[in-house]
Amino acid sequence: MSAMSPTDSVTADAPGRVNLLGEHTDYNDGFVLPVAIRQRTRVTLRPNGTPGFSLHADDLGQTVRFSLEKPPAEQFATYVFGCLALVKERGAQVPGLDIEVRSEVPMGVGLSSSAALEVATLRALRTLLGLAIDDVEIARLGQRAEIEYAGVRCGIMDQMASSLASTDRALLIDTRSLTRRDVPLPAGSAVLVLDSGIARTLAGSGYNQRRSECETAARRLGVASLRGVQDPHLVESLPDEILRRRARHVLSENLRVLHAGATQGDARALGVLMNASHASLRDDYEVSTPELDLLVGLLQAQPAVFGARLTGAGFGGACVALCRGDALPQVAGTVLAQYQRAGQQGRQLVP
Repeated sequence: MSAMSPTDSVTADAPGRVNLLGEHTDYNDGFVLPVAIRQRTRVTLRPNGTPGFSLHADDLGQTVRFSLEKPPAEQFATYVFGCLALVKERGAQVPGLDIEVRSEVPMGVGLSSSAALEVATLRALRTLLGLAIDDVEIARLGQRAEIEYAGVRCGIMDQMASSLASTDRALLIDTRSLTRRDVPLPAGSAVLVLDSGIARTLAGSGYNQRRSECETAARRLGVASLRGVQDPHLVESLPDEILRRRARHVLSENLRVLHAGATQGDARALGVLMNASHASLRDDYEVSTPELDLLVGLLQAQPAVFGARLTGAGFGGACVALCRGDALPQVAGTVLAQYQRAGQQGRQLVP
């Protein structure tokens, strides 16, 4: 792919995110509490004077060429293709483009590398084509691109966080109304993210299965989504034990997010909620792994850690911990050394 000239190219970027609370609630119209991370994805677009598209991913060392008549076979390229296709569907004239992607957001660990790619692509297209779309619409289009073209039936949390969140405060989002408010992180605390070393992919995991189970539970309870369940005791009336557990997690996780929004900067209270969230994800939602449980347990045992849990969809990936800011390097080093002695290979992802 030819080098892109700064005089005729457009570059935009977007951050990854880590979710402090509210896992698997967004596609149930529930509440979530993500925060943006410093790592970002940058997308550069340059019209190439042809009808075709050339997409180069620097971190993958891979170039894919395609047209808008047929989606590319490569999974990473389908996210970009979906954004282009949806912008064209809105009536924009999309020229052939050379597209370059440079990403600092780790892939496959639950930090929303795909949402960062979608939002950065859509931001670049907004600038290049003069599109009248705001940040919420960018999130909606990014979600559609992931569902309709990448085959992941995701909720809207990741795209909303990438499009609207910042690194110094969490964003409490009602995913049904998309209303949102900032929740400051507790003073003196820091967010630590560690990779378990167990890779996972959303499309090939049990993510879609969990979503289907929630939809089945909602139908049997006579509501449009589990957000519509007013009495948590109704969940226990479901005859299927698996459906009971899935619904129990969603309802209890929504309450944890709302309680987090009222903690008034209390790090210990937020940590208790994070610990309870992991237990629910492990036992009721069954998306943890032995490696994630080990890593979370090691984090929770550290005196300087207020709380820890898996983050992202689960089935591998990363853990997030809220800890004392001055102790973060020591916590990361100690826990990763203990994890290695247990036969596992982890790494620090954030900060």
